[in-house]
Amino acid sequence: MASPKPRPGILDLSPYVGGESKLAGVQRIIKLSSNEGALGPSPKAVAAYCAVATEMHRYPDGHAVALRRALALAYGLDGERIVCGAGSDELLQLLVRAYVGPGDEVLYSRHGFLIYPIAAMSVGATPVAADEVELTASVDHLLAAVTPRTRIVFVANPNNPTGTYLPAVEMKRLRDGLPEDVLLVIDAAYAEFVQRNDYSAGADLVEACDNVVMTRTFSKIYAMGGLRLGWAYCPGPIADVLNRIRGPFNVSSAALAAGQAAVEDSGFVALAQRHNEYWRGWLADQLTRLGLTVVPSVANFVLVRFPTAPGRDAAAADAHLRSQGLIVRAMGSYGLPDSLRITIGRDDELRAVVAALSEFMGK
Repeated sequence: MASPKPRPGILDLSPYVGGESKLAGVQRIIKLSSNEGALGPSPKAVAAYCAVATEMHRYPDGHAVALRRALALAYGLDGERIVCGAGSDELLQLLVRAYVGPGDEVLYSRHGFLIYPIAAMSVGATPVAADEVELTASVDHLLAAVTPRTRIVFVANPNNPTGTYLPAVEMKRLRDGLPEDVLLVIDAAYAEFVQRNDYSAGADLVEACDNVVMTRTFSKIYAMGGLRLGWAYCPGPIADVLNRIRGPFNVSSAALAAGQAAVEDSGFVALAQRHNEYWRGWLADQLTRLGLTVVPSVANFVLVRFPTAPGRDAAAADAHLRSQGLIVRAMGSYGLPDSLRITIGRDDELRAVVAALSEFMGK
């Protein structure tokens, strides 16, 4: 019998694969492969999550009013222009569904987040990767790659998996160089970790024009990846479009409650930021002393480059780490086969990684 056939191109997609959590035959696992918050979620967020458990038979607030109000207050934004989603992934894909179709192009930087090309191909569009400069998105290369078929330009700032970023002046230059009918989507999932005076997450560009959207997530600084919660800050007309096509109850009550509590717990956020700033610097310094190349990062991970000699390359290092229960992220799928990405975890976890890599490098 003939079975239903998906749209052309769907079966050509390679599904996104998240960081691994288990290793066969290993009891104690240290997972540093998914850029999850090192300290876990705010205790206040956990309490809020538990408090709504007995209300799980009730539908959530489909408009996320309380959470949008909390986000607007915390970040100084217009709450009417915030749209919440089941992770920022959902919002990125909704934007593609709303503004891109067969024959169109979606542009992103060479080593950008893999969801961008997947989302493009899912609607029959062509993903286009612009070359980077020193593992950093290049405004010149992005603008040169724009064609009449370009509908969306995705820029992760800071970028995953490289940890590099574009300063505010460069993001403005990119926005100014794009046609008015091309949507610039700034994926600022790691914005809260950035401690640089020349950085902007993108809200200023959203408020200055009609073709910029900023997306954010609760999976990183707020350490709530398991609840799937994200948000987008949009021009009014784009917020209206997203609200028309998203699911009517796309965010659970538990996620809404925990998210609001997390946003309001500014002290815990500050603690997570201080932890990340110190231990990211410590890890980079320790790995550099081992003779490895560490790409300067402003996020909650570092990209580490290994020699290409057999037995000393990234694959061998990954295997050695796994033998000791340490899971980091291999970067071959991002076109960086010589690299591993290591999440900034707790101090004991990072010390274990350094000890294992020191043994691997024969130091």
